[in-house]
Amino acid sequence: MQDHFEIVEYDPGWKLSFLAEREQIKNYPFATVAIEHVGSTAIPGQWAKPVIDIFVAVSVLEDISYYESILLKPHYYFVNTGMSGRFLFAKYTNGIWTHNLHILPYAESFYSRNEFLFLDYLKKDNDLIIRYGKLKKKLRENPDLSIAEYTRLKTDFIQEVVDLARKEKGLPLENVWEE
Repeated sequence: MQDHFEIVEYDPGWKLSFLAEREQIKNYPFATVAIEHVGSTAIPGQWAKPVIDIFVAVSVLEDISYYESILLKPHYYFVNTGMSGRFLFAKYTNGIWTHNLHILPYAESFYSRNEFLFLDYLKKDNDLIIRYGKLKKKLRENPDLSIAEYTRLKTDFIQEVVDLARKEKGLPLENVWEE
């Protein structure tokens, strides 16, 4: 992934970009169970990096070489995140970072993942959407901030929202950076 990124106003075209990419993903020979739009571009009204995050849940997580053999051709590049049990591929279109493809195994608890809890909780609270957008814009005022630092500096807010969502659903609290 690259460290140069911008934060922009919500674009309704992000949903269309997700839907188009989902159709392409359906053509890949993955054992796909679910393809979901996640991240800030999936939240109407939310400021975001103009990069569409997509979770591809597969019934069996294959070796990385399997996904590389399929995804490297349409301009996806493997990003070594150090996270176990999932793979991240970044897509560049005409040299511009446009999509992140997160490939992970499907489990019964898939839709209880913190990413979905955060997304769903934020979608129903406009005040939180505004607060999160302000935080992102403030962080981007520092042009030297790496994407890793940017992500880390959003952690307290993300943890707060995930805690609220987990409490609401009667789920135990957990650290947002644990799988």
